[in-house]
Amino acid sequence: EFLAPISPEASEILTPEAVGLVVKLARAFEGRRQELLAARVERQARLDAGERPDFLPQTADVRAGDWTCDPVPADMADRRVEITGPVDRKMIINALNSGAKAFMADFEDSNTPTWENTIQGQINLRDAVRGTIEFTNPDGGKQYRLAETTATLIVRPRGWHLPEKHMLIDGAPVSGAIFDFALYFFHNAKERLAKGSGTYLYLPKMESHLEARLWNDIFVMAQDELGVPQGTVKATVLIETILAAFEMDEILYELRHHSAGLNCGRWDYIFSCIKKFRRNPDFVLADRALVTMTTHFMRSYSLLCIKTCHRRETHAMGGMAAQIPIKNDPEANEQALEKVRLDKRREATDGHDGTWVAHPGLVAIAMEEFDAVLGDKPNQIDRKREDVDVAGADLLEFEPEAPITEAGLRLNINVGIQYLGSWLNGVGCVPIFNLMEDAATAEISRSQVWQWIKSDRGVLDDGRKVDPALFRELLGEELAKVKEWTGDPNGKYTQAAQMFDELSTSDELVDFLTLPAYEKID
Repeated sequence: EFLAPISPEASEILTPEAVGLVVKLARAFEGRRQELLAARVERQARLDAGERPDFLPQTADVRAGDWTCDPVPADMADRRVEITGPVDRKMIINALNSGAKAFMADFEDSNTPTWENTIQGQINLRDAVRGTIEFTNPDGGKQYRLAETTATLIVRPRGWHLPEKHMLIDGAPVSGAIFDFALYFFHNAKERLAKGSGTYLYLPKMESHLEARLWNDIFVMAQDELGVPQGTVKATVLIETILAAFEMDEILYELRHHSAGLNCGRWDYIFSCIKKFRRNPDFVLADRALVTMTTHFMRSYSLLCIKTCHRRETHAMGGMAAQIPIKNDPEANEQALEKVRLDKRREATDGHDGTWVAHPGLVAIAMEEFDAVLGDKPNQIDRKREDVDVAGADLLEFEPEAPITEAGLRLNINVGIQYLGSWLNGVGCVPIFNLMEDAATAEISRSQVWQWIKSDRGVLDDGRKVDPALFRELLGEELAKVKEWTGDPNGKYTQAAQMFDELSTSDELVDFLTLPAYEKID
């Protein structure tokens, strides 16, 4: 049952056969998805009670084994720079033409999942795969078409926690992950194969190897249903939860016939650390601008990712450079670009096989840093980093703990309002203060404010306790700034501020802000 109108164009995506694949996969695996989501809740309760995560004793044999992942196809061997963005038509063309080696088209954190955005995204990807995608700017008439050489296409479906409320199966909303994957796979898997490629995916927000096993079983069934060879699907898993960091080997093992490696999803990883240890009285993070990839727990996770992936003969991808070129301020622009250079130099020197950028203007800078290390080699999987020794305690050595500043609190509030307001307006990828932001930044912002309010250690460097009264005083001031900048013509930023208040002051930390926000769109 569909709870949204199906336009003639949408009916080309929602064909009976394509919908049939969605239904078959959902009926086969929805029970397991619900069990895994329930397991997350149970695990959180144990963490709230003081349990500390560690490498799993029951899978020690997997970590000790000498297995490797299957090789990736030729067009996935060199991934030194990947660009990311939503499934917007113009964005897809510009990203594929950007000079990056790959483009991750995103149904998840940089896309507001309105029905229009979701279905139009599938239409756009279908056209991109066939090389027919075009776009004419309605303002100035500028036309966009694919260049002769384009980036390799990778698609990120939604995470396991997100529903697609516009399609009901047996009376319940279908999994957004299954909906996104099945429609893309159905319409494009054979076309991709005919061009010597495959169905390449990024898989977000996983918390355990059992969640990876679920994906693998879905891939096996989907390939059988379409009659394409097993291994046609290649998936890179984003290690963006603290719990998944303890199961990197196991996640690769579950997906070893369908794996293209792991990626360090740094912003969501910080959010996950706050979320998972929210009840730990000894845990509080400082201003988020101070929590960089050079802090011990973040660097440990990055190095462990490289060592784990290379031991298993697969890619270890670095994280996002969210900076965007700053027009009309050459000095600030050069400072921003230098941050990107240093970040990408560190990743390439440490052993990452590639990295992410959010803007075409950063592709050349990132490429230069990886070219300097890789040269003519497609990757550095042969660099095993056996010198790296990361213990469980290293992943949990959280710092810096100070300072927490009024400026940091204001930044979290302002970014949260701006991002949520844009998201409610249907745009999930937003330039804010010269950074290209997606939902991960808003997640850090609101969870950090929640943590500072709840923790006895949530004290500003001037001695003031972060409490609801102080938070709401600053919230009003920051909302006034945002309304002055935007005009807030339809009240979405005011609504965003109300949501940010509820999320930041509630008794319980909401798991994902996109869940309550999803109820407010369409």
